[in-house]
Amino acid sequence: MPKLKTKSGVKKRFKLTASGKLKAGVAGKRHRLISHSAKYIRQNRGTKVMSEADTKIVKLWLPYGL
Repeated sequence: MPKLKTKSGVKKRFKLTASGKLKAGVAGKRHRLISHSAKYIRQNRGTKVMSEADTKIVKLWLPYGL
């Protein structure tokens, strides 16, 4: 069997933790930040661990992990 390819967009956007969970950047931080509260901007700083349901979908695109 040939090797399976990893989706190139997934390589750039996600990281796997040691326990197998997925880390991703938080949405809503690119533009129009004046209309968001300081609390919203502060809480969405950095990365978040993705939900279990979303992780299952993304891992289909990572045949061998990252």
